Amino acid sequence: MKKVLLLLANGFEVFEASIFIDVIGWNLIDGDKSTKLFTCGLTKEVKTTFDQKVIVDYLIDEINVDEFSALAIPGGFEEFGFYLDAYSDKFSNLIKEFHKNNKIIASICVASLPIAKTGILNGKKATTYFLNPIRQEQLKNFGAEITEDPIVITDKIITSFGPSTAIEVALILLEILTTKENANHIKRIMGFGN
Repeated sequence: MKKVLLLLANGFEVFEASIFIDVIGWNLIDGDKSTKLFTCGLTKEVKTTFDQKVIVDYLIDEINVDEFSALAIPGGFEEFGFYLDAYSDKFSNLIKEFHKNNKIIASICVASLPIAKTGILNGKKATTYFLNPIRQEQLKNFGAEITEDPIVITDKIITSFGPSTAIEVALILLEILTTKENANHIKRIMGFGN
């Protein structure tokens, strides 16, 4: 079983998190049945962008990176405290540990910023939320080479420029974990095309 860890900061974007949950879950039931998703946060209860509460499976301190095949990180809203968690040392250390162990890291929207903050995107192509130049500037200041591509894959790290890319990022992650045929099957049965 390939386990995916969904890393949730307070203020995370529900839509961006839910697409990872759905794609990996659909694969567990109707795909090749080889993937399962687990959630993780700094605290057992994590608030979403609009103050809903989610109970996570694990605290960050309980994570053994060797047990997981990939890390998935949704973006979030500054107004709801996203960067307080996402820029914390514990978040950074977990991201670096996944990278050091050659694991896949998939992010959506501004989730590329905490990845870049760790230094692992230094001099590498990446993208982030494209409608706010402040976010692009932050990514650049963290050492990444900014591109205008909606999705960028560099060194087993997937970054993307907004919520509109969420389904594609999740399907790319599934394809890397399984096969292109399997990912296309899940895409089709979820109604996203052939």
